Amino acid sequence: MSRLSLALDNTDLAEHYEQISADRQFRVGKQLVEALGIGPGERVLDVGSGTGLLSGHIFEIVGPQGSVTGIDPLPLRIEIARQRRNPAIRFEVGNAYDLSRFPDAGFDVVVLNAVFHWLPEKLEPLRQFAGVLAPGGRLGIATGSREHRNVLHEVKTRVLARAPFNQYPESQDGVAHHISAAELRALLEQAGFAIETLDVVSNPHHFPDGDAAVRFWEASSFGNSVGHLPVAVRADARKAIAGELDALRTEAGIALGGARIVSISVKAG
Repeated sequence: MSRLSLALDNTDLAEHYEQISADRQFRVGKQLVEALGIGPGERVLDVGSGTGLLSGHIFEIVGPQGSVTGIDPLPLRIEIARQRRNPAIRFEVGNAYDLSRFPDAGFDVVVLNAVFHWLPEKLEPLRQFAGVLAPGGRLGIATGSREHRNVLHEVKTRVLARAPFNQYPESQDGVAHHISAAELRALLEQAGFAIETLDVVSNPHHFPDGDAAVRFWEASSFGNSVGHLPVAVRADARKAIAGELDALRTEAGIALGGARIVSISVKAG
C-alpha cells in the first residue's frame, strides 16, 4: 500500500515547485513533447500537470484549433495553474485512476512527465489512458528508473537508516514507485500499447548545494520527502541529508545523477 500523502502539500511547496520546475521537470517535459511530435489542432491530456508549465507550452503548439487539459490531484497546484496559465487551458483536480469524466477516444495525446513513479498501481492508469485516446493516439511517459537511483535517493536511504530516524522504518523506502524499463515495457504491452521508443536517459540536473537539493525534493514530492517522520525529527533529517549532499559538492555543484525512462507508445487499433 502506498504511503503517499496529498495532504502534506502547502502553498510554500507549490510556489517553490513553480520556480524550480522551470529548469528541471519543464525542460525534460519539453523534450518529451518534442518526441511525441505534438502538432497544431491536437487534443492533449497532461496527467499530473502540476502548476501547468508544460500544459502552457503544449497549448502554444496545438493552438486554438486544438485543446489542452491538465489534471493533478493537488488542488493548490491546480489553482496556481488556473491563475497563471492561458485561460483557454482546462485545469481540473483529478487523478490517473479515474478518467471517466472524459469521453472515450477524446484525446490524441496523453502526457505524463515526472508523474508515473508517483502511481503505486500502474496497469489501471495505463488502461485509463488507452480508453481516452483515439485509435493511433500517442502516450508519452518520462519517469524515474528504479535501476538507476539518483544521489538524493541514495543519501536519503543512508540517513534514514540511522538513529533516531530508523525508529520509523516505514519511511525508509520512500513513497515513489519507480520501475525498470523492462517492467514498463511489459505494462504498456499489457494495456494495449505498441511501443515506438523506450530509452533510459541520464539526468543532467545539478544543485548548487545540499539545501537546494532537499528543497527540490520536498517540493517535487509535495511534502513527502520526510513527511512520514514525526514532525519533531523532520528538521534534523533534512539537515542531515543536506549535509551529506554538501560533502559531494564539486565546483559544478551536486550532480543529481541517476536516470529516467522515456517512452513513446501508440494505442493499437
